Amino acid sequence: MMPDFGLSGFRMLALALTVSLAGCAAKGPAALPPGSADADKFLFDRGTERAKERKWLESREYFRNLVDNYPQSSYRPDAKLALGDTFISDGGTENLLLAANEFRDFLQFYPTHPRADYAQLQLATSFTEQMLAPERDQTATRDAIKEIEIFLQRFPNSKLMPEARAKEREARDRLSEANYRVGFYYFRVRWYPGAIDRFKDLLASDPNYTNRDAVYYHLAESLYRSEADNGQAGKKAEALPYFERLLKEFEKSEFLALAQKRVSELKAGS
Repeated sequence: MMPDFGLSGFRMLALALTVSLAGCAAKGPAALPPGSADADKFLFDRGTERAKERKWLESREYFRNLVDNYPQSSYRPDAKLALGDTFISDGGTENLLLAANEFRDFLQFYPTHPRADYAQLQLATSFTEQMLAPERDQTATRDAIKEIEIFLQRFPNSKLMPEARAKEREARDRLSEANYRVGFYYFRVRWYPGAIDRFKDLLASDPNYTNRDAVYYHLAESLYRSEADNGQAGKKAEALPYFERLLKEFEKSEFLALAQKRVSELKAGS
């Protein structure tokens, strides 16, 4: 009787192990082969496989097991990064916040690791993925810019620099667009002093703003119109350089014809 019970128990254990390997989302740690000498490698490989299949929750089970239970493993740093990557890929505000925590932890524990630049850039990405439309709150945009600036300072020779620059431009454009829309609102309601201040601040903080042609035009037009509305001397003369910068820096812009008309008018009257 005892041998049959033992054999039955062994078969049940084997079956349970097979099921756990097929669906590790519920029993991730049970998927580890008992007594395996390469348990950390097994966990990393399985986590990587699940990530390639876009099974983010299952992938995280494996990576989390490795990170939490094998602190001396050579796979641990990469598993920590992969864990953060799955949160970004999974998406959603909660997952992106969890991703930020993973990358911050990595940078705290492995500040000189060869992939620290990747961790810093992914930390920034966790915020660029949370950026809202220009008319909404820009806290995530500012956080993204802050983390990208840290990357640029710490890793000037990183191979990831082109990607970092692209993300920086995306984030700065989003923030500048938000500021431009405030200035444009002031322009539409004819509060030109407010528009002028907002547009000048924008150009000072982000001189490479992608859509600065609109800023040049509406700043110049605000200066031009403020003189007509308020009888202020010298504003038209101050407007001319911005119209000219628009013509010089942009071969294509919806404001070119309007700017050229103003330039001709201002120069004819000088």
